[in-house]
Amino acid sequence: MENFVHMLGIEGEEADRMNRVLRFFFILHMDHGGGNLSTFTGKAVASGRASIYSALSSAMNALSGPLHGRANQAVLEFIQRIGTSDENEVSSFVNAEIDARRPIYGFGHGVLRAEDPRARLLIGLGEEICPDEDLYKTVKVLRKITPDILKERIPKIRNPYPNVDLGSGTLLHSVGFRKPDYYTTFFGWARVAGICAQILDERNAREGRGTPIYRPKYIPRNQPHRRL
Repeated sequence: MENFVHMLGIEGEEADRMNRVLRFFFILHMDHGGGNLSTFTGKAVASGRASIYSALSSAMNALSGPLHGRANQAVLEFIQRIGTSDENEVSSFVNAEIDARRPIYGFGHGVLRAEDPRARLLIGLGEEICPDEDLYKTVKVLRKITPDILKERIPKIRNPYPNVDLGSGTLLHSVGFRKPDYYTTFFGWARVAGICAQILDERNAREGRGTPIYRPKYIPRNQPHRRL
């Protein structure tokens, strides 16, 4: 990590802040179970005895999709659109987004049903790194008021709580990474470690014979008949 920051030409206290944020970001994003799209894809390809390079290439292609890898970028852009940390104005913005049936970025998770602990840690780090920055203040207000708004406006919502992406983009922005287009690259860089570890675990399973080749079975409902 330090070498990467050094190659960017960052020195002194600024380098220390960047190193701390990146190290924190990478550790929290390295692994998050085996069922997320990029990790599952990498393991599925590897189960056919493809090389680790082919498996990781497939995993990164999966990560490139906006529903998976673009989330932290989308959250930062969402926060920038809000443009204020006034609670009433943020509340009005969130309600307007719900009225327009647009997503409230940074909230909800496909598996978790409580606040993502990674979000809590990242927002806590923000108190040390960028407590007075406008974007971070907006993040804190969103974290405070949005869950109640979502529960009131969308009663059947399964998880109205912050996820890891709520705080990550703001931290990257605060240490100098001002182009959100790069954020998915950081996510992928971090996730490579976890994907490789899981692939190696599965290669060594069953006394070294490895796991069988993946055969996912996904049968959609009401699928129309196809003519060949």
